[in-house]
Amino acid sequence: MKTANYLFIVVFLLTSCVSEAQKDGEKSENKTYEVQNTNQEWKKELSQMEYYVLRKAGTEPAHSSPLNDINEPGTFVCAACGNELYETKHKFDSGTGWPSFDRAIEGSLDLGEDHKLGYKRDEAMCGKCGGHLGHIFNDGPRATTGMRHCINGTALKFVPEK
Repeated sequence: MKTANYLFIVVFLLTSCVSEAQKDGEKSENKTYEVQNTNQEWKKELSQMEYYVLRKAGTEPAHSSPLNDINEPGTFVCAACGNELYETKHKFDSGTGWPSFDRAIEGSLDLGEDHKLGYKRDEAMCGKCGGHLGHIFNDGPRATTGMRHCINGTALKFVPEK
């Protein structure tokens, strides 16, 4: 009887996580975005990795983005549509291996929920095209906002200040 109870608990926990999980690339809301392309159009415009991250909500390998090392004044824009998302002055080294910011440019993001790992995470998406950027956590610098926008470098392009 003891084994049956453990088995029930394990099955219950596993099915609970699976039932909450989003499908790969699924957004939490069916919002209409200013930039709307078909999957075929996105595949033509984006590299394979950009498509995987931005359109399928993938994650690039940690420490793989050259944007981790950029600290010069400028703006980080969406790699898919050019929407201005983050300023260098709000970038910090979180030690995670992904570009991190303590805030976005006001009105530039759309927020959603991601349950792919079996628990709720706050997803950051481009407010203009709906592309997946990364996730937002509350373990950022306490001296500023306390937030950490953990963003895939592949989802961004850097535009230096003139």
